[in-house]
Amino acid sequence: MSDNENTTEEKLSPVEGMKTASRYLRGTIGAELAQDTTHFGKEDIQLLKFHGTYQQDDREARGGSTESGKSEKAYSFMVRCRIPAGIMTSEQLLAHLDICDEIGNSTLKVTTRQSLQLHGILKSDLRQCIKRINDTLLSTLSACGDVNRNVMACPAPYHDNIRPVLQKLAYDLAMHLAPSTKAYYELWLKDPDTQEETLEGGSDEVYEPIYGKTYLPRKFKTAIALPDDNCTDVYTNCLGFIAVIRDGQVIGYNVVVGGGLGVTPSAKKTFPRLATRMAFVTTEQAVAVAEAIVKVQRDFGYRADRKRARLKYLIHDMGIEWFRGKVEEYYGSKLADCTEDDVREHDDHMGWDEQGDGRWFYGFNVENGRLYDDEDRAWKAALRDICTQLKPEIRLTAHQSILFCNIEEKDKAKLESLIKKRGLPLTEEISNVRRWSIACVALPTCGLAITESERALPGLIDEMEKVLVEMGLEKELFTVRMTGCPNGCARPYNADIGLVGKAKGKYTVFVGGTRLGTRLAFIYKDLVPFESIVSTLKPVFVAFKAERLPNETFGDFCTRAGNEQLLKWHDEAGSPA
Repeated sequence: MSDNENTTEEKLSPVEGMKTASRYLRGTIGAELAQDTTHFGKEDIQLLKFHGTYQQDDREARGGSTESGKSEKAYSFMVRCRIPAGIMTSEQLLAHLDICDEIGNSTLKVTTRQSLQLHGILKSDLRQCIKRINDTLLSTLSACGDVNRNVMACPAPYHDNIRPVLQKLAYDLAMHLAPSTKAYYELWLKDPDTQEETLEGGSDEVYEPIYGKTYLPRKFKTAIALPDDNCTDVYTNCLGFIAVIRDGQVIGYNVVVGGGLGVTPSAKKTFPRLATRMAFVTTEQAVAVAEAIVKVQRDFGYRADRKRARLKYLIHDMGIEWFRGKVEEYYGSKLADCTEDDVREHDDHMGWDEQGDGRWFYGFNVENGRLYDDEDRAWKAALRDICTQLKPEIRLTAHQSILFCNIEEKDKAKLESLIKKRGLPLTEEISNVRRWSIACVALPTCGLAITESERALPGLIDEMEKVLVEMGLEKELFTVRMTGCPNGCARPYNADIGLVGKAKGKYTVFVGGTRLGTRLAFIYKDLVPFESIVSTLKPVFVAFKAERLPNETFGDFCTRAGNEQLLKWHDEAGSPA
């Protein structure tokens, strides 16, 4: 099979033409960087994603009207880092804090894929930003774009025979599936005047050995999980590896494929989907099988319609047996069937825990992942204190939080005091509902956002906390996830409660997913005004308290009751929405 062979004769999407003509992601980015403008042209905007940056427009900072009558856009760039398994050093985090203060918008975002995002970078500072990140031995290459993105794995620093194996696989997959083009190094890591490279890397080949010249049809996401810890939400990924453990050793992985949560509401042909179990692979087979899966998506994925270009649609249409057969063909041999092992628990790793080497790590809850300083709370200042005084290893979680690792017993109290000194709550002081909530960036910078998310969820949680305490449900564990549009970046479609922006100030309320991440939620109420979300959910909380079975979770209760009954309880309560 030749690179990028496509079985459909449909007209390709315009982005495919852009990638074909890009000369392996170069486009005219270099020439545009040299121009004194605030933004890039349409084609380079697409190519920039592969380099780890999105061109954005702050809708709240737009200027006066232009000659066309439209307001002048306030362009800036989001820059995302590639951090396999979320593992980084204190020095690397401090460098990100410096960048966000010196050339960003003074905030830093911990993402739902164990990465960091800088916001508010101007075009004139873009090369400096990416160069400074690379100077710390991190990269932004393939953090976005139609390639394999940041590979997730449980970040917990346990000194055992399991977690380090998974974390190494995340790194190996990230490196093996990274684009080989030298364009990244030419554009960002060469001095534009002397043309001297400040860092070596990339390939001199005139082709991409895995991706071909048009790369993948759409973004590709990979995660690794444990049966007793699905902290990476493995079933929401295009490709997932669930560790199979025997006698305390990882002997291989059950491979799951075809997950993805993005939806276009106007297109019924789009839908969220959880991954399907495909086959068992040994630890030695894992990287090569991953490459085979990527190549099947490369050659058969839908390139005519980007709304249906994710791997989930290919598997939905063609079936798992067809897909497995193609993977085996590309891999070169048959694969074994999955073992019975599957995910059965989810640990967010918050609070104190022993590493197994005499030291400790502390899971620090960062609400919605946003790091900023104001007169009440100083997240960045606390991180600077901790990273300079204690120098812990830093690990980022898929719930937008941080693990401070390698803490000596004698320094535990000092870590807590550094957090409290800056007006921040310890993880132990945060309610369960807040601890298990996450939100996407949304307004004002995300171009897809319809409603608020990150800025609105804290206030909603304030209100929800009061209701739960009133009913004695404050100890319950369930996930609340909010997004400003249906694209699902904060994974709302498999949460116990998902809140998805649908129209200005209004949300679709989903219920019935699971904290474990193995079941999709269903629509409970649509177009609910933001101010009515909690009162709309309250009748369900009341019924849950009265009607639940022993040890039944909130999501399981909603699924067992069914939406017809949930709506009946809602109507009987006379709720406003």
